[in-house]
Amino acid sequence: MPMHKTRLKQRGFNQALELSRFFASHYQLPLNYTSLIRSRHTDLQAGMSAVERQKNVRQAFKVKKPIQYNHIALIDDVMTTGSTVNEAAKTLKNSGVKTVDIWIIARAGMNI
Repeated sequence: MPMHKTRLKQRGFNQALELSRFFASHYQLPLNYTSLIRSRHTDLQAGMSAVERQKNVRQAFKVKKPIQYNHIALIDDVMTTGSTVNEAAKTLKNSGVKTVDIWIIARAGMNI
């Protein structure tokens, strides 16, 4: 999952990208982390309701350059409601990707 450049600068690394590098190497898969970008800064979602999370990430992603694959996997570290990965997958599918798998390391609980 891409991070906005502002958040990346604050954190210093993208944990999802580090996980993606491991999986790509281990399974000998291509890694593309430059085509899908987070085009606008979003608020931290901790403490937001499911509806607020959906609004927060709406249209937060863009495909910067064409993706040459029909089937890709998005990797993220933690999923709570799925709003972020859902929005990213929707953006990818709207750009022509046929199948988007979501690989999540942990699932956080949330009282919705």
